[in-house]
Amino acid sequence: MRLHLTAGIREFIAANAEWLTVFQLPAYAPGLNPTEGIWSLVKRDLGNLAAADLSEITRTVQHRLKKIQ
Repeated sequence: MRLHLTAGIREFIAANAEWLTVFQLPAYAPGLNPTEGIWSLVKRDLGNLAAADLSEITRTVQHRLKKIQ
């Protein structure tokens, strides 16, 4: 769900426009949020992972983050 597009949020923004400034950022902006670039590298290893449980996913993410370091 795109929370920023819900009717309630739009109403809140309109009602508080005198003090609230909303900036629409692109869906993917690693230049604005460096975490996105790191996450894209980590997701490469997760894309084809057939994990048996959450601990396997956790180990894979930790291993990839250590490789990036």
